[in-house]
Amino acid sequence: MRDINIEIVEVGLRDGLQNDPAMLDTDGKLDFIDRLIASGVRRMEVASFVNPKRVPQMADSSDLMTRVPRDKGVTYIGLALNDKGMERALAAKCDEVNFVVVASDTFGLRNQNATPEQSLEVFANLAGAAQQADTPCSIVIGAVWGCPFEGEVPVDKVVRIAARAAELGASEIGLADSIGVADPWEVKRRVEAVQKVTGDIPLRCHFHNTRNTGIANASAAIDAGVRILDASCGGIGGCPFAPGATGNIATEDLAYMLERAGFQTGIDLPRLIETANWLETALDHSVPAMVSKAGLFPKAAA
Repeated sequence: MRDINIEIVEVGLRDGLQNDPAMLDTDGKLDFIDRLIASGVRRMEVASFVNPKRVPQMADSSDLMTRVPRDKGVTYIGLALNDKGMERALAAKCDEVNFVVVASDTFGLRNQNATPEQSLEVFANLAGAAQQADTPCSIVIGAVWGCPFEGEVPVDKVVRIAARAAELGASEIGLADSIGVADPWEVKRRVEAVQKVTGDIPLRCHFHNTRNTGIANASAAIDAGVRILDASCGGIGGCPFAPGATGNIATEDLAYMLERAGFQTGIDLPRLIETANWLETALDHSVPAMVSKAGLFPKAAA
């Protein structure tokens, strides 16, 4: 047993469902949350306070936040991208608010109608509002390893954004492979480059499995010192504004790899597999995760 804890942030409720053809209603989302809590999840991104016309799956975010269980020791994260979104997130009593800045101009303009520099200006205002409300405000840098429109993203541009986010008081900085193009060696290189400018601010990584490298990339991030990783139960999700960006790495696949290697996650894998199987029924389609199909090893004694 390694004496190292890896925190898995469950993003199925937000990044997972936002790009799913099924429209899981609020009661269904609450059922999902209850099952995740029973599976050991203690930090999850559940809401997105963006224009519901652009992301209709998240239209019930304020209502959902009034109904989530508050007595289970769970931290609930909400996404906000502008002043109005921050007001809604704080009014809904999100435990944390997350902001996204995309590392490429073209993707940023399509995703948020803003360049990276403009997004950072917005974040400066939002971070101030969150600080006044005593609410942590993190920032995720999207398209760190590649843009669907511009191709390769220079590493020095990512580092500049991370350094500015640190200066502006981000409580945590995330690095996202929004379209699943990274490889483990480049993951290590970029994480190490960002670490040089972010000081003691925790780093969090978010990988998509679009090209079947997501789990390997998660391993590389851990080798580089990252101790917080996003994952989505069943491997559902993707970005609706990035062509071809399929699902996130699956929570059960990530937890299985980590626990086999001796890391501690706090996840109850059999319960999580049950949740992924339930999710297939709730969404009325199969999910891409592998461990929920193959089962655990070694098999539990009958």
